[in-house]
Amino acid sequence: MNLGTVGQAVGLFTVTNIDDILVLSLFFAQGAGHHGSSRRIVVGQYLGFAAILAVAAAAAFGATFLPESAIPYLGLLPLALGLKTAWQAWQHRADEDDDQQATDGGPKALEVAAVTFANGGDNIGVYVPVFATAGVGGMSVYAIVFLVLVAVWCFAGRFFATRPVIAKALSRWGHILLPLVLIALGLLILIEGGAFGM
Repeated sequence: MNLGTVGQAVGLFTVTNIDDILVLSLFFAQGAGHHGSSRRIVVGQYLGFAAILAVAAAAAFGATFLPESAIPYLGLLPLALGLKTAWQAWQHRADEDDDQQATDGGPKALEVAAVTFANGGDNIGVYVPVFATAGVGGMSVYAIVFLVLVAVWCFAGRFFATRPVIAKALSRWGHILLPLVLIALGLLILIEGGAFGM
């Protein structure tokens, strides 16, 4: 394995996914106290990122699954999930029963995957030319490094969500922050991509 390629992969992943740490922290905070939620968040993150890699690799080989004009509309996924989460928070604003939440709540793997994929839609545009010039061997190195770093990102998100000061703030405001971040993320993807002529 070429250490230069590994270093480039680490740099590329870090630059294109730095915003994921905030989203992951919010997911982990939302899942706190829910049985199996950490596992579902990690699985969802891997599913979403594997989809990003698959689309980028396919596009690098010339078999584009998503036309470039469709990528901005991926913003509809976090927007819809943010609105759903905001509606659920609104409906349960008076609920003080923590025992009900401690069973099987928290984010679902497919919800996390959808947000990860939508948030990484712009990454596809960055990864495609890099993968195309790296060849099969280089692309494999990038994919391996990226998948290892997904675990690091999940650990960092969980770490931040469990720090006493951050955890206290997220437990108090997370039910408001998560929908706001998802809605803002969805709108940002839609607007920056020029969806609906914005």
